[in-house]
Amino acid sequence: MSTPSYPPAADVLAAVPKQLYIAGSWTDAAGGRTMPVDDPATGEVLCDVADAAPADGQRALAAAEEAQEKWAATAPRARSEILRRAYELIMERADALAALMTAEMGKPLAEARGEAAYAAEFFRWFSEEAVRVEGGFSTLPDGKNRMLLMRRPVGPCLLITPWNFPLAMGTRKIGPAIAAGCTMVLKPAPQTPLSSLALAGILAEAGLPAGVLNVVTTSRAGEVVEPLLTGGHVRKLSFTGSTQVGRTLLAQSAPAVVRTSMELGGNAPFIVFEDADLDVAVEGAMTAKMRNMGEACTAANRFFVHSSVAAEFAERLARRMGALEVGPGSHPGVQVGPLIDRAGRTKVEELVADAVARGAEVLVGGSTPEGPGCFYPPTVLTGVSPASRLMETEIFGPVAAVLTFEDEDEVVATANSTEWGLVGYLFTRDLNRSLRVSERLEVGMVGLNTGLVSNPAAPFGGVKQSGLGREGGRVGIDEFLEYKYVAVPV
Repeated sequence: MSTPSYPPAADVLAAVPKQLYIAGSWTDAAGGRTMPVDDPATGEVLCDVADAAPADGQRALAAAEEAQEKWAATAPRARSEILRRAYELIMERADALAALMTAEMGKPLAEARGEAAYAAEFFRWFSEEAVRVEGGFSTLPDGKNRMLLMRRPVGPCLLITPWNFPLAMGTRKIGPAIAAGCTMVLKPAPQTPLSSLALAGILAEAGLPAGVLNVVTTSRAGEVVEPLLTGGHVRKLSFTGSTQVGRTLLAQSAPAVVRTSMELGGNAPFIVFEDADLDVAVEGAMTAKMRNMGEACTAANRFFVHSSVAAEFAERLARRMGALEVGPGSHPGVQVGPLIDRAGRTKVEELVADAVARGAEVLVGGSTPEGPGCFYPPTVLTGVSPASRLMETEIFGPVAAVLTFEDEDEVVATANSTEWGLVGYLFTRDLNRSLRVSERLEVGMVGLNTGLVSNPAAPFGGVKQSGLGREGGRVGIDEFLEYKYVAVPV
């Protein structure tokens, strides 16, 4: 891979359209309303983008409906080639897209470039899946009829993406929708609209027809989204975000019986048994905790470490986390950027303060730095009380809360004692225990001796209140396809 050459943020910001993207055209929001996009490293406004009204959402959906029939009839190979071209364009522009993400979201440039490659891979994966959609033909048990099964796109989709992975969460939803033959309205998070607008431009350049993808940026999500879900024209909702918002969207989807897939919050346990390789466990902890400054639904939230190795693990983790360079993501050598906004930082501050008040010891970090921006230092807490709020709250920040345990049954029961069930991490050198505990954890994904589970080729999703359905992998396209059965008498 060539050495990254990141363009100045001002240049990439200037190159991104700031309007809504509807029916293949860039257009102002109703009344010309705009909203600011802030730099979390400074608190300053980067630029203003269109701020859609409910009428703009309806225009976008109408464009998707108009394009649906023709797009569904498009040859799978044609859809595949569009995705492949978009993959290549993202890879060619990875440095610029990284600079854009760092500007609006804060993550360090190297990590942002990694997200660009990760995001592109969803397009490559689903370009290959677009030509693999299969049906079936069989004889029914009575022998008098044949059963013809076909797969058809569900229809116009509403895609709602979060701010923490602004490019990858877009491609993870757009990729399978394009591959399946669905049209879309994409509503990105108001904190990070620029990556989605840049992505719309790339897809248009790759040959995506007008109306297939429509992008609506707005600060009024509730006003724009609810009428789309209740109006009876959206056939599929794909949402990534908090469990609380997910519950609201599920309720809004019910009257029109909108098909839904939900990737919601997490409270990931990170379990280190006494026989674990501590080098591997600490490295896994750094990945599972510090990816994206801890602002990830897959972030390790609760660290359960066997009492015989807990002190050594915590000390080594604190040393590693304390050595990380904190600062603006665009600065050379920075490894930890700012949190997304002051509300996010305040939440982390309050959770740490609550844990300390209940007896936790701060090994490293734990105090907010002076100056501009939404920075919070990597923090390791030991002696954490199970009653601490951060045990039952998704931290979404660079804080590792370490508790101890004595036996397997105890830690599995504690790990499962939460309403969430997205991912769990398990470190042991015992093969039988690896399989046994992996099966017992009430989660949709397990990282076994690794801190990274996300991969475009793997089905991503959780159980309990961490969501419905799966994204990525061979099953990812199924969320955007319906079965149709045709009875054929012979």
